Amino acid sequence: MNIEQESEADHKSELLESLYGQIIESIGEDPERQGLVKTPLRAAKALEFLTSGYHQDVNKILNEAIFDENCDDMVIVKDIEFFSLCEHHILPFWGKCHVGYLPLNRVIGLSKIPRIVDMFSRRLQVQERLTREIAEALESALNPAGVGVVMEAQHMCMMARGVEKQASKMTTNTMRGAFREDSSTRAEFLRCVQVS
Repeated sequence: MNIEQESEADHKSELLESLYGQIIESIGEDPERQGLVKTPLRAAKALEFLTSGYHQDVNKILNEAIFDENCDDMVIVKDIEFFSLCEHHILPFWGKCHVGYLPLNRVIGLSKIPRIVDMFSRRLQVQERLTREIAEALESALNPAGVGVVMEAQHMCMMARGVEKQASKMTTNTMRGAFREDSSTRAEFLRCVQVS
């Protein structure tokens, strides 16, 4: 990061901090109260972290971690924890992501799949798009025979406001290539990640 980028980042942080102070005041609280004095700064830093995916590039995340390998059997990484913010209310949603792909003699470094999930999760999102973006990134990077992504999440916007259903979960999936076209491939993937 050069000096100009640092200056711009500092300006954005200060702006967010100021806006959080205004929000605290507008709900009827005193932003100068001892427990709240540093809250605008902490909230600004938290939001910057939770939206850091806007400043990441999937190619840099992959960092040449795609390898030629004589492999065409299904690869699955399941129970990848994720945390995101709903773009409609800027409230959190979180859960687990399950990713599978059928390589065509190219595999990806294991840690890169959770990093891709994190990159897209750390943006204002809807779960449907998040699921699709992860699948598209893997499909583009690997050109596999197929990709499947399943996400299960709880949404604070549904749990703490509105209908207030605390036990509800949302499941989304995106199936590409053989995962969409071949029911036995799709069934094998869903069986492995235990999603019915």
